Amino acid sequence: MSRSLASLENHSRIAAFSRRSLLALGVILLVTFCAPLFGAFSPPAEWYDRLRKPSWNPPGWLFGPVWSLLYIGMAAAAWLVWREGGWAAQKKPLVLYAIQLALNALWTPLFFRFHRPDLALINIVLLWGMILITGVAFYRIRKLAGGLFVPYGLWVSFAAVLNFTLWWMNRG
Repeated sequence: MSRSLASLENHSRIAAFSRRSLLALGVILLVTFCAPLFGAFSPPAEWYDRLRKPSWNPPGWLFGPVWSLLYIGMAAAAWLVWREGGWAAQKKPLVLYAIQLALNALWTPLFFRFHRPDLALINIVLLWGMILITGVAFYRIRKLAGGLFVPYGLWVSFAAVLNFTLWWMNRG
């Protein structure tokens, strides 16, 4: 009898953790996908169309799918870290995550809305550094979480080179 009661309590705890864990995943996904919302208010326009671009500039249709996958990976990484003790235990790496997410959100308005590729370049360099710092912090907690930041870091490395090239080709 007591064995079945213990089993029932254990099952209840697991179900409560699962609900809490799924809720946390939903919140992390929601917060993560708030970053690209800034882009909705700063879409590429005539100004961007008039910029000289390198031959290796990716087509516009590529950015949406790539960023969607990257945001899902980022959120999954943050969730994996959160699962290792919650906010209280993982406050520092999750704050790092929030900082890099804020830098991520800032790039689009700097570049597209305010037409400041110079400031966007400074921002993307800071973002790249925060991705590295956050990825290492995540890796120390859960290797998979750190690994999920690798594609993001590679894409932002490419984006930084592209940002620099666009600034250089259109300066002055």
